[in-house]
Amino acid sequence: MNKTTVVVVDDSALIRKLLTEIINSQSDMQVIGTAADPLAAREMIREMNPDVLTLDIEMPKMDGIDFLEKLMRLRPMPVIMVSTLTDKGSEVTLKALELGAVDFVSKPKIDIAAGLKEYSQEITNKIRIAKSARIKRLTPSLQITKSASADAILPAVSNRIASTEKLIIVGASTGGTEAIKEFLIHMPPDSPGILITQHMPEGFTKSFANRLNSLCRISVMEAQGGERVLPGHAFIAPGHSHLLLKRSGANYMTELNQGELVSRHRPSVDVLFRSAANCAGKNAIGVILTGMGKDGAAGMLEMHKAGAYNFAQDELSCVVFGMPKEAIAAGGVDEVVPLKDIARSVLTKLSSMGMRSNRV
Repeated sequence: MNKTTVVVVDDSALIRKLLTEIINSQSDMQVIGTAADPLAAREMIREMNPDVLTLDIEMPKMDGIDFLEKLMRLRPMPVIMVSTLTDKGSEVTLKALELGAVDFVSKPKIDIAAGLKEYSQEITNKIRIAKSARIKRLTPSLQITKSASADAILPAVSNRIASTEKLIIVGASTGGTEAIKEFLIHMPPDSPGILITQHMPEGFTKSFANRLNSLCRISVMEAQGGERVLPGHAFIAPGHSHLLLKRSGANYMTELNQGELVSRHRPSVDVLFRSAANCAGKNAIGVILTGMGKDGAAGMLEMHKAGAYNFAQDELSCVVFGMPKEAIAAGGVDEVVPLKDIARSVLTKLSSMGMRSNRV
């Protein structure tokens, strides 16, 4: 069996040693080199041609972001960022994802040895995913546990309050930060309310929402729970809670739930999609974007059965064609569309549904 080859780049000798031990403990992967700075890493990449690179952000001689930008222009390859979970770190990590990094691993701030070992399964799984991810060359325009089902959080229901107000419900995982940005920047100020679940740890979702809010014509925020879902507003699930759609009389509201993991995730796309099936039915449009695994497939089928019209990102434009593929296979998808066309397709569908303006 050909092993996945990895080069580890980090200025900390301890981190390099720990990551090497974690990666080499797996039978299907091997560290073939480590580097203390990007200049040394550049030579290793040229000589060894690794499958995956793990990359620290704060390093001597050249920081990880500058190096990543050059790498994705000249020699695109799968990169996993190693980032400290801080407000500053989350902003920089989001920039790395914009530049083309496949994913990131949170570097613990205390007891690094024990912390990284706790993340060993996450690290190695992300390396496996990264190897098969679709990597695109950076262009100037781009710079900018046991699985429970949704039953664990809320039951499926068949009785829905009649309403004509439309909603857009979005789910994504690996590669989703850029896909969500591409979708939201095309949304007009009078678009329906949007709820989004993106697999992302606590501490990053607020920075992600703030970044999108600065780029989009609509208002984008991390959901706090209890907000009224208004036109021209998008709510992103915080990294610590499931995001649900609820009804309060004639109004749509957000709700947060810190119940158990669903489809191995919290927040879970299945939970959001089921809540939309329960509360919005045929007035919802579902969108499932790039991501690993099958979270969202069951919930999108429930939305479809409730009368929602659903879109999936096509394989060619996905970083990882996992979640869309599973949703398509389950039978819950009405249209498969390239990422660049999803926003236009959603707006066209809304127009055919008679949506011009919403009650505020």
